[in-house]
Amino acid sequence: MLSSSSTTVKNVPLKRRLCFLLKLVCFVSSVLIFCEFLIYYVVILQCRWPDVKNGAHMGEKDTSASVLKAIILADTHLLGEIKGHWLDKLRREWQMERSFQTALWLLQPDIVFILGDVFDEGKWSSPQAWADDVRRFRKMFKYPVSTELVVIAGNHDIGFHYEMTTYKVNRFEKVFNFTSGKLITRKGVNFVLVNSVAMEGDGCAVCRTSEAKLVALSHKLNCSQQKPNHSSKRCSDVEKLPASEPILLQHYPLYRKSDAECTGEDSAPPEEKNIPFKEKYDVLSQEASQKLLWWFQPRLILSGHTHSACEVLHAGKIPEISVPSFSWRNRNNPSFIMGSITPTDFSLQKCFLPFESRVFTIYCAAGALLVILVLAHVQLLTPPFYFAQRLISKHKAV
Repeated sequence: MLSSSSTTVKNVPLKRRLCFLLKLVCFVSSVLIFCEFLIYYVVILQCRWPDVKNGAHMGEKDTSASVLKAIILADTHLLGEIKGHWLDKLRREWQMERSFQTALWLLQPDIVFILGDVFDEGKWSSPQAWADDVRRFRKMFKYPVSTELVVIAGNHDIGFHYEMTTYKVNRFEKVFNFTSGKLITRKGVNFVLVNSVAMEGDGCAVCRTSEAKLVALSHKLNCSQQKPNHSSKRCSDVEKLPASEPILLQHYPLYRKSDAECTGEDSAPPEEKNIPFKEKYDVLSQEASQKLLWWFQPRLILSGHTHSACEVLHAGKIPEISVPSFSWRNRNNPSFIMGSITPTDFSLQKCFLPFESRVFTIYCAAGALLVILVLAHVQLLTPPFYFAQRLISKHKAV
């Protein structure tokens, strides 16, 4: 009888310890699930597709049928085998995968554009490393049949102009079905894809081919829009395209002196805004920029490369949006653009992703609370409740 009661007494502390351990596991698991999974739903759920002007005069069914919903992001910079640490890869790729998959599930876009620098080391990666990078990209950025993915070439994908080769360009084009001077038309909206690395203007083989395709496409678009400088005779044998002013998609921004005029919480840091941009490196040359504006007279230009947001007007009327980097390796506050686009109008809205500093703060706060709970459990720290009880009892005794 005595042995039975003593066993019961011994089991009480063991049960308490197991119960406390279970609570700790639940607490840690809850924090991890929120910070690594649920937080993306909480943040992206706040994003809404912007309304276009002519959408207000349509019914709900007409609007959904005629408005193209597009997500635009840039500069994912998937790390390679040379500079990429395995832990950095794991962390950044998980963040981007969760953000992308959550955005697709919640927002259900018609099309997604990635404006270059998909990879960080595509400019020098071996065939084996390239294949591994492509495999990881396809896993992270998989998409349903109802959504289309279009990828533009960036300097980290095929190299800066002095590193760019036909082999690297063909390798990229084979994987992503990308061609400079390619026209994509969806719901009557024309998108022109530009290999901005090939806009060097020095007559290199890739540059000549790219510019020739852009000139031919420009002629088709201008004939379709019946521009005054294109006579009906010159356009008689030209294939007619939807008469919608095009949207240019490219990696390099058009020429601007610096980011000094850029504003917003995701623009360049103050210490970087006044640093002059180098032509053909940070931005396109003035000559190449003027060519693209003259050839296409676009209604909107979307670019990446700088990793920071900026909005500028070219020729006083053509807006260009520089899309910030999608990777937390480049920014504390990554984002993507949501666009509602029709053949005659467009409306853009930015969707921010979770701030990494806030996620870090949650982890720090949870860690501090965990330490306090453990110390209190092993009685190395008096819990505030019992401490208050002792103070009250002492006060009553006096």
